Amino acid sequence: MVRETIAIDMDEVLADTLKKVIFKFNEESGETVTAEDLQGVKLRDLHPQHVESLSNLLLDRSFFRDLEVFPDAVRVVKRLTEHYDVYIATAAMDVPTSFDAKYEWLLEHFPFLNPQHFIFCGDKGVVGTDYLIDDNPKQLAAFKGKGIMFNAAHNIHEEGFDRVHSWKEVEDYFFGQA
Repeated sequence: MVRETIAIDMDEVLADTLKKVIFKFNEESGETVTAEDLQGVKLRDLHPQHVESLSNLLLDRSFFRDLEVFPDAVRVVKRLTEHYDVYIATAAMDVPTSFDAKYEWLLEHFPFLNPQHFIFCGDKGVVGTDYLIDDNPKQLAAFKGKGIMFNAAHNIHEEGFDRVHSWKEVEDYFFGQA
């Protein structure tokens, strides 16, 4: 029997990238931005005067190495691998200096995943899985399979996709409520 396939985004789906971005941004800019300030808006749009420093922050080769894992992500992804072929699809082309850190982060936190299933790409329209769990509506729109939006501050006003707010909801989506 052929198993269905799931691609999972890394940033703001598995990894709490925004938490570190806010911390580093506030530390370097002297601002006091909170996650609540970013509901429905991106930080670069809220503070356009800091776009260059935000870009430089993400270009730091170590930035993505120590991100926090979202609650239940490891447990649920491990459970998914028992029933689906799971891939990680991260738009690393947006920040090419992130490859090493993202690869090491994935190996550390998801050692049960096959590194041959790590997809470092740009446009996820090329990803040929049955499902894509992602926070980026642009990536979900380009994807040809079933897109599932992982809730994030910047996408709260987006519609047109099934939405999950946590890894527990991802688990319920694929396995039903326990």
